[in-house]
Amino acid sequence: MNLEILWFVLIAVLWTGFFFLEGFDFGVSILQFFLGKTEKERGTYISAITPHWSGNEVWLLTAGGAMFAAFPGWYATFFSVLYLPLVILLLALIVRGMCFEIRHRSHVQKLCYACDVALAVSSFFIALLTSVALANFAVGIPIDSNGYFVGHFFDLIQPPVLFSGLLGLSLFLTSGALYLTMKIEGELQIRVCKISKLAVTVSLALFAVAVFFTLGRSLICCAPLIFILAATVLTFMRRLKTAFIMVALCTTCCVAGLFFFMYPNVLVSSVPENSLTIMNTASSPYTLKIMSIVALIFVPIVLAYQIWSYYIFRKRISSRNVHSSEV
Repeated sequence: MNLEILWFVLIAVLWTGFFFLEGFDFGVSILQFFLGKTEKERGTYISAITPHWSGNEVWLLTAGGAMFAAFPGWYATFFSVLYLPLVILLLALIVRGMCFEIRHRSHVQKLCYACDVALAVSSFFIALLTSVALANFAVGIPIDSNGYFVGHFFDLIQPPVLFSGLLGLSLFLTSGALYLTMKIEGELQIRVCKISKLAVTVSLALFAVAVFFTLGRSLICCAPLIFILAATVLTFMRRLKTAFIMVALCTTCCVAGLFFFMYPNVLVSSVPENSLTIMNTASSPYTLKIMSIVALIFVPIVLAYQIWSYYIFRKRISSRNVHSSEV
């Protein structure tokens, strides 16, 4: 395996980690506003992700940084084409981070409520925009031979792309609901169990539609449907931990399948001969070699730290042992 292929695979892994870890993170952030009836109840839901949200966002930053360093041509074209959506994404990420910090320090009920609303709204837009952005990788963007965008805004929100955004959003909500069933106890868990059944059923329906229209391309499209079907059955059987794992595998198959269809392209053009490939956008072999050495050293450290943090904060949470000042 040459270094260009290696880094294409590593970037796919980084995007997979982001969509899985930040997926349930965003799902919880959206659901807390609808499930929590009081400021304390919403704070209890938020506390389930408070120790992890900043670490989970590292996967998005690392994926973007890896694209910039390993495939600068890919990064330059993609981030210039989607400049406006990515600016909105950046602002939403800033707002989301501020919500966690302000809510943690504020004792003013109205301010906490405003943070809860902003957290749900910003997380919704981030979940939708990242799903739409990733779908544009493979659907096709009108670019010329020099990598310049020659289309208009509506070329970026075609029906398949919007459907992918909706699919990603439903998957985030499903994983978020299932994650909460494993972290929350008492009456708040009962509410989450109910919403998790609805969320997984909607996801199953959307994946069934997606497979119906893509089955002719590859049998790999069936894998996410199989996993989400298993998650649906397990959710109704109340085997929630296993259901959460099935949703994680579904997410992994979706991202892996997308990159599988793209290869050897990194950005598909509506004019096939103008598509960007791993070879014509890659950095120099020396750069990729240095990056590989750095990744070999630091990626295991980051993974070990995240596994340790989830182990430390593995206990269940209830509204009885959570105070507003802790969230």
